[in-house]
Formats: sequence, C-alpha cells, structure tokens
Amino acid sequence: MLSTLKDGRIVRGLDGLTLEGPVLYVGYHMLLGLELFPMVFRLLNQRNILLRGIAHPKLFEKYKKGQTLDPAYTDAFRMMGAVPVSGTNLFKLLSSKCHVLLYPGGVPEALHRKGEEYKLCWPEQPELVRMVVRFGAKMVPFVDVGEDDFGEVFLDYDEIPLLSDLIQQLTEDNAEVRCNATREVPNQDQCRPLIRPKIPGRFYYCFGKPIETAGWKRELKNQEKCHELYLQAKSEVESCLAYLREKRESDPYRSIFARLMYQATHGSAFEIPTFEL
Repeated sequence: MLSTLKDGRIVRGLDGLTLEGPVLYVGYHMLLGLELFPMVFRLLNQRNILLRGIAHPKLFEKYKKGQTLDPAYTDAFRMMGAVPVSGTNLFKLLSSKCHVLLYPGGVPEALHRKGEEYKLCWPEQPELVRMVVRFGAKMVPFVDVGEDDFGEVFLDYDEIPLLSDLIQQLTEDNAEVRCNATREVPNQDQCRPLIRPKIPGRFYYCFGKPIETAGWKRELKNQEKCHELYLQAKSEVESCLAYLREKRESDPYRSIFARLMYQATHGSAFEIPTFEL
C-alpha cells in the first residue's frame, strides 16, 4: 500500500492519510469488490481508521432464498459500519466526522464487462462534491490494481440468451440506484460476470494527495466550480491508476510464488518488498 504526502511524494505505507475527519475516500471499485476487505482491515490495524462504507441497498435487504445475497456475506458489511447509499446517510456520516468510503462507479465497475477492467464509470453529476464542501471534508482519491492477476471476465452474462430473463428479474427485484442518471451509469444489471480464475498475483493500492475543500462553501451554488473539484478527484484517481499499472511491471515479487519464497527465507514478520518508487 502506498500513500501520498502533502508535498506530492508517494511513500510506502499509509503515512499520507489524515487521521482527522471528516474524510471521503473515492476510488475505483475492483471486480467483485475484491479490494475491500484487505484495504479496510489494513487501515484499521495500521492507522486506526474505520472506513464507513456507502454501499448498495441490495446488501441491506431482507434475505430471500435464491434472490439476494446470503446474510453470512452481507452481515460482514454491517459489522464494518456500512450503510445504504443515500444523501441522508452521507450527511450523517460526514457531520459525525467519519471516514467515509464511496465508489462513484458503483455496480457498473464491480460487475464490469469483458475488456472494461480499470475503466472508471463515474457519473457526470458531482452531487457528492457539494456534500463534501458543505462540511469542509477532505477527499482522498485512491485506486487498487490487481484484479487482472486474479481473474478475467471471459463471458458477459448478456451473451447467454437463457440468462436474460433472470438478469432482468434480479435487477427489477433489487433497489434502484441512480435511476434518473444518464448514459452508462444507470445500467446496473444485478448479475455476476463469468470469470476465469488465474494464478493469484498481487494487489497494489495507492492513496492520492488529499484534496482540501475547506473554504469552498461560497462555491456551493457554483456548478462549474463544483464540477471542477469533481474532475480533480477523478483525474487523481486516473493518474494513480496509470502509475500503479506501470510500476507493478517492475515488481520482482508480483508472482505469488516469489512472495512465498521470500517469506520462507525471511519469515512472515518481514514485509515483502515491491517496486522502487
């Protein structure tokens, strides 16, 4: 895990993260949300930061056999402090000076189609920025890379005619998000893509330079200024994404076998090295 200091330097570890809330973390949602648990537990263990996730309402619906996710899976999100996505819940968390985790790309990123890995599906409207500015919260853009070393989407669910009716039913039965949105964002089919597993590689995380919003309250009604701040956060995510995808190519321990060999010779207490910064 890498983080960015106030002067723009990227360092190993999480020293670049601010401990004082409120903070909104915005980033790329990896395939099936594989990045969530390692990231949440690492921030909690190393920096005592509890990330309160803004999650899809589907995770909080009553369980119906064969229609929604198993409670044994969804309860983990509740225990970590996740709440259903809504303006009210975001208001409550930021007003309580929490560290909030939000994926603007949502389901379209987590259940993306073939060839869409590392493609941001952020909406065009910067509603979240106005809420952040209202409380003078910091925004921390972040990315995670490695899903293509763990699995590959080899067949889109809409390529199987027999599944089309099931997908439509699942989508209609679950709570809607961004139902008034435009373009690709509202297309949130509630069905997992078919994935071909790979020999596990390595996850890389990079937290970008925190974006300060204190002093922006006068710009709340200025749509252009809010959009500018929104694009700044998105640009930082894309920049970190390009950085990690390039640098990981020079990581001698990207392979799981190389990391197992390192642990066997050095012991599990030693942190496995990575690429040069």
